[in-house]
Amino acid sequence: MGNMETKQIKWEELSISNDFLFGKVMQNPELCKELLQRILPDLDIDRIEYPELQKTIKEDFDAKGIRLDVYINDGKGTVYNIEMQAVTSKYLPRRTRYYQSMIDLQLVDKGQDYDTLNNSYIIFICLSDIFGKGRYMYTFENVCKEDSEVILNDGAKKIFLNADGKNGTISRELKEFLNYVAGRPSEDVFVKKLKCAVEHAKKNREWRREYMTLLMRDRENRKIGMEVGILGTVSSLRDFNIPDVEIFRKIQEKYNLSPEEAERYMKAEVEV
Repeated sequence: MGNMETKQIKWEELSISNDFLFGKVMQNPELCKELLQRILPDLDIDRIEYPELQKTIKEDFDAKGIRLDVYINDGKGTVYNIEMQAVTSKYLPRRTRYYQSMIDLQLVDKGQDYDTLNNSYIIFICLSDIFGKGRYMYTFENVCKEDSEVILNDGAKKIFLNADGKNGTISRELKEFLNYVAGRPSEDVFVKKLKCAVEHAKKNREWRREYMTLLMRDRENRKIGMEVGILGTVSSLRDFNIPDVEIFRKIQEKYNLSPEEAERYMKAEVEV
């Protein structure tokens, strides 16, 4: 269907900035612990545990499920969700809100009282700066608007790392990791370990099959979503009594359709 499909990266060409591959590499507890220490150097993280690798949270049958790249706890009651975000979107902050609500509901469902909810960190590693201030790191917690010295202390923090950052004070070690994510050269020891882990992961045939399956589902979902969008466009324009010849031209240009494809959608909407 024209060039509408998003260009998909081949398995062999994936880098650490791919969320699927990042999640697999972070299954190595030593690498995951080292990354957390670089992001949160003030925390004393002795060990990490994986409650469920690549955890999928679904509130109920009809809810939108979310798939967490890396979901871990440190054995001391703090949970961490680390996500690689290769695609920049202004809606990422709202996604952290959704992730937080699902994680909290999952913990409450296990019988915890509200006052014993785990402290949590949601960490998004971004290739570009969604806030436009050029900072390496943006850390958010709930603070009183009228008095910034009053902190809500709800135990929830959200961190956005910007691989394209230039401003702010972070450790040299974290900068080296962000350089690697951005595709810039780095001779850091930890980065070298990550590179080896990435190459090792790409030799895993099971993971490759899993990635290709997810890719196929993504293509199918995109195709279905686009078809619904095209039919909806045709229907809406007809409701406004736009001539079919004009509708034909509009959907062909907007969705990059061939004449045969555009004609098929025009007929399909009539049949519906």
